[in-house]
Amino acid sequence: MQAHNKGKTSWSRYVGLLLGLVLIAYLFSKVDLAGSMKLIGSLGPSSLLILFPYLGLHLLETAAWQRLFPKESGPVPFFGLFKIQLVAETVSMTLPAGVAVGEPLRPWLCRKFLGVPLPDGFASVAVRKLLLGVTQGVYTLLGAIAGFGMLQTVSVQVVGFQGLGIVMLAAGIVLTLLITLLLLLLTNGKAASALHRILMKIPFEKVRTWLLEREAGFAETDQKLQHVKASGMGVILPVMVIYVGAWMMLALESYLILHILGLQVTFFQVLAFDTALTILRAIFFFIPSGLGIQDLGYLAFFHALGVPDYLAYGGAFVMLRRLKEVIWYSIGYGVMFMEGIHLQDAEKVSEESE
Repeated sequence: MQAHNKGKTSWSRYVGLLLGLVLIAYLFSKVDLAGSMKLIGSLGPSSLLILFPYLGLHLLETAAWQRLFPKESGPVPFFGLFKIQLVAETVSMTLPAGVAVGEPLRPWLCRKFLGVPLPDGFASVAVRKLLLGVTQGVYTLLGAIAGFGMLQTVSVQVVGFQGLGIVMLAAGIVLTLLITLLLLLLTNGKAASALHRILMKIPFEKVRTWLLEREAGFAETDQKLQHVKASGMGVILPVMVIYVGAWMMLALESYLILHILGLQVTFFQVLAFDTALTILRAIFFFIPSGLGIQDLGYLAFFHALGVPDYLAYGGAFVMLRRLKEVIWYSIGYGVMFMEGIHLQDAEKVSEESE
């Protein structure tokens, strides 16, 4: 039965990849490939600058994550954590439903390479994920406010109905409030123990036996989570500021690519449509790297903004962004190879939590 369910899960994951490939094929059937290649071919060494915002994103995320480990974990080395951040993000963004593999990989790698106990690692990853959600809400609000007029103007052309700016404002507010509530619940010192009690109701003796053996681990995770609440806003606020900065790297990257291509688009315009497409990408999380979905969204925004020859410029923009991802993901897999990390390593954590 377990093997059957595992096969079914694996099959369903690849549906997202297949859908993404179909969408990207559709996109390239519409864009002016010859014009796009001509634009890319005309770029000079300045095109290498598009690699730096993604580096900035990883550096900022690592700096924020480093501050979320319990003090009892001891000093967590920045460079070691940076490598884990790069590997986990590469796995999350390249595999079908990769978040389900990449996130459990984080605490396991922290234990293997940095000596961080699993409860400490799980606590930091849980809080990290929720703070990313809160700051995505803040990022969405900033984008909606910065480009409210533009979002309202292009709404019908991009999404087929009025009020995109209002929708984005609402999405930012709801996301921020909802994830903040979840964060408060998680750090109240009872979340993991409450989860343990719920799981104990599962009508399988082997599962209950396994849970009883690890009851102390659930309680320890609660203790580790409490340090965030106990530290107060003195820890949370700086981390949130850093994460908002990390989200801003996405808009900076898009703005930089458009600037290198010679398009006159303001940063506020880029920030507005980038936040909208980040939400869209999150909705279609099962498609690796938002393949096709996000790219078609960019094309729709370029058309609505009246970008000249948008089929050529849009194609060039998409190809440069995807080329950047190929380069960085190749680096990520290179680090995995050099450090002897295998994708099966994530399953070791999954097996311990099943």
